[in-house]
Amino acid sequence: MTLTAPESARAVAASRSTASLSSGHLPRWSPWALLVLSLVVGATPFAIQALAAGSEFNVAGSVILGAIIYLVLIYVLSRIIEGARKALDRLVTGVVTVAFAIAMVPLVSVAVTVVATGLARFDGLFFSSSMRGVLGEGGGALHAIVGTLLVTLAAAIISIPIGLMTAVYLVEYGKNGRMARTITFLVDVMTGIPSIVAGLFAYAVFALIFGPGVRMGIAGSVALAVLMIPVVVRSSEEMLRLVPNELREASYALGVPKWLTIVKVVLPTSIAGITTGIMLAISRVIGETAPLLLTAGFTDAMNYNLFSGRMQTLPVFTYSQYAYQGIPAEAYVERAWAAALTLIIIVMVLNLVARLVAKIFAPKTGR
Repeated sequence: MTLTAPESARAVAASRSTASLSSGHLPRWSPWALLVLSLVVGATPFAIQALAAGSEFNVAGSVILGAIIYLVLIYVLSRIIEGARKALDRLVTGVVTVAFAIAMVPLVSVAVTVVATGLARFDGLFFSSSMRGVLGEGGGALHAIVGTLLVTLAAAIISIPIGLMTAVYLVEYGKNGRMARTITFLVDVMTGIPSIVAGLFAYAVFALIFGPGVRMGIAGSVALAVLMIPVVVRSSEEMLRLVPNELREASYALGVPKWLTIVKVVLPTSIAGITTGIMLAISRVIGETAPLLLTAGFTDAMNYNLFSGRMQTLPVFTYSQYAYQGIPAEAYVERAWAAALTLIIIVMVLNLVARLVAKIFAPKTGR
């Protein structure tokens, strides 16, 4: 009997599945089929409960129950067909995948919530006006956006040279000396200090100079710089250590001084990683609220001078709009969500710029 083309294809697929099972291997489609079946089985009791009680369907509970059922099924089925070793491998792979999915849930949830809620006030007025004289609806966050950029830029100008030169000393000059070990210990301690402590330190320094109650943008920059320096030091140090010693030795063999070797060979070779570390440090501090409340304060008006008067920033603007709601409350909440979305976009843009800079200035390996 002659088989048609579709019948022949189905016969070949069936024979492959039978062969894979008989040879001790699960078909490639079996994990996905088990996953779908497990999710359906896990969602069934919650769907029945929701229909019976007239309540909302529990998505999180059904997904968690489905994941547990999948792990049990894939382990039992793989142990029967493929053996204990492959079954354990599939179980561990499933646990890692489930853990990754669980870790992504809050990240995706926060991103979706901020985008969906913040778009309500993502208009021209929000980016072209401040809150001076605004009560209730209207107003914008231009003063907070400008303040965030100025304060973060000043913090970067303070912390990047200090952190980078410290990393150069630890790798190129200090080696394993007593001073290098002491600096490394202090940097590790600074990495774990709470942000409010950095804010109190900066406020205390400026209060000693200008008197109690001082609030200015540069004080916020100093507080953020205290938080940035250890991140810049550790990331830059690791990148400098990855530079092969052969490059340094080749430069020394040509009679190039040590400082020029660092500038022309070591730093250009590691510039991609250093740039990524610097952007990581900026992203770490740009959303800080507590130190800026103590040092820069908050205001409703524009202020371009870091050395005079209070300066508003996006994290503080978000906090103040949500914490001190007026009438109507919806206007304040919408401005808070829009400011949070703006801050996320700024961080995303900075990371994209860092990747572009790292790609442009990374050493070329081809001819």
